[in-house]
Amino acid sequence: MKRLHSKPLAQSLKRFGSISFFSVAFALQANAAVLDIEASFAPDSSQPQKNVFINQTPSGGFCRQVPSACEPRGLFSLIAPIAFAANAPILANHADPRQGGMAKVPSEWRTVRVTHESGDSKELSIRIAGIGHEAGLPRAIGELTNGGWWDNLWEGGAWVYAPAPCGGVGISTAGHHGYNSFWMVPVGAGVCSKKALFEIPLAFRYQYFVFAYELRTPDPLNMLGGKYTGTVAYTVGPHQDFDMGDVMIPDDNQLILNFSLDVRHTLKVDIPPGGDRVELVPAGGWQSWLTQGRKPTRLFRDQTFNISSSSRFKMQLQCEITGLFDCMIRDPVSQRAAVVQLSVSLPNGLTDLSGQPVTRRPLHVGQVNAQEFKPGFYVDRAPGTLHFEVAPYYVDYMIKAGEASKFRGNITVIWDSEVG
Repeated sequence: MKRLHSKPLAQSLKRFGSISFFSVAFALQANAAVLDIEASFAPDSSQPQKNVFINQTPSGGFCRQVPSACEPRGLFSLIAPIAFAANAPILANHADPRQGGMAKVPSEWRTVRVTHESGDSKELSIRIAGIGHEAGLPRAIGELTNGGWWDNLWEGGAWVYAPAPCGGVGISTAGHHGYNSFWMVPVGAGVCSKKALFEIPLAFRYQYFVFAYELRTPDPLNMLGGKYTGTVAYTVGPHQDFDMGDVMIPDDNQLILNFSLDVRHTLKVDIPPGGDRVELVPAGGWQSWLTQGRKPTRLFRDQTFNISSSSRFKMQLQCEITGLFDCMIRDPVSQRAAVVQLSVSLPNGLTDLSGQPVTRRPLHVGQVNAQEFKPGFYVDRAPGTLHFEVAPYYVDYMIKAGEASKFRGNITVIWDSEVG
């Protein structure tokens, strides 16, 4: 704890600075492919209104190769190390979509609970928004299509021409034995399928599959600093979450995504030079009392400070001389003591828990009486004010004609980021 001493009052700051938050490890399951997705939040003073997580997981596959197709949609992609092999030939002009080239993915939003090391938990949402793979033929495409090309193999053209309700991206790569393409998948799309116009023999394979995903992360300003982790498991295979039909069978039956959210909050309070010594004076100074004997009705001082905050925090007082709820100052000669009422006004962007602005909010002694505040957006070095005041009743008690007195006391003001 850093203490800032004042003449009758002292202020201090408690636990301010950077706090960090998102990584995870889960036990691998048999027949499961496991991928990690990591995101982080740290306040950015250049964009205080932008309070979102940044995905730190590099895209693999499609979104890495063609970022212009993914970034405007807020998509990322990963390569799932799961191969599919045909368990039977795909017959020409098959009537059942499940006997040909098809894909059905979990395109609906799915909720995942992420948990902080303290036990606090939040929810994020994920959906699968695209699917792609590299298809491998056991024979050259020209042999299968009697001298044709990939456009001749499938009804409606090559795989680059996505069947409704999926959408194509206009980009593919092709060779005599392989074809790489990608489909965008809208929410709740269901099955997207293509009919083979020529028989595709046994040993047809998808070397791996690439999926695009979209994330909705929690509001980091309502989260604790530190790490939140969670996991979601998808099934893979016929009639499962990732379903490539009844012919294409995966070599793993589960895809696990581990989420790690890292929150790095800021809580910092700067007191200007000399602000650690607060002198309580009447309005207009002491001249009216010294020259005219006119007793002041109140003693006060407003002390400014600059605050940076991206998380909830509490404020409370500690006293050298404690009253019932407030701190006191005392004249060491007469032993008379007076209550100092202390309140705070916070800048725009910081409110109480009900969302109300904070103007002259009383501060009291002890954790049980702590006031809790929250940011609506990241506040960076914005000015706030501590209001010190001695009420008229105590001013009359303190000031006696012909009697010199000097009231002193230390007051510690605590900004505490450890809430919850």
